[in-house]
Amino acid sequence: AFALFHVACGEEGARLLASKSLLNRYAVEGKDLTLQYNIYNVGSSAALDVELSDDSFPPEDFGIVSGMLNVKWDRIAPASNVSHTVVLRPLKAGYFNFTSATITYLAQEGGQVVVGFTSAPGQGGILAQREFDRRFSPHFV
Repeated sequence: AFALFHVACGEEGARLLASKSLLNRYAVEGKDLTLQYNIYNVGSSAALDVELSDDSFPPEDFGIVSGMLNVKWDRIAPASNVSHTVVLRPLKAGYFNFTSATITYLAQEGGQVVVGFTSAPGQGGILAQREFDRRFSPHFV
C-alpha cells in the first residue's frame, strides 16, 4: 500500500509516493525489527530537499540498532526511487500502532514545501520472547 501525496501545483514538478513496511513476519520483544521506507518520484522533475521523519517509535518502547529515523536526500530524480532501512529493537511486548512517517520536499526549485505521509503498516502485536519461544521453538517429546 502506497500513500500518494501531492499539492496542487499543476502537472509540473516532482510527485512522491512513499511506503513504510515491516520486513519481519513477527515482531518480538528484544529481537531486531526491520523497517523499510521506499520513496518513488513519479513526477516530471527532481524532488529537492527531501526529508523523511518517523517519530512514531518512542525511545522507552524501541531501541535503535542501526539506521536513523530522520533522513535527508538532496534530490530524488524523476522516475527513480530511494530506499532506507532501520533496525529497531522492541523493548516491551503488547500491541503497537505502526503509524506513517512524514515526508517533506520541494516539488520544484523555489517552490513551496510539500508535506505528505508514507503508508502505515497499522496495528500489530509485539510478542513476548517467552511466548515466541513457546510457539515457535522446536519441541521434543
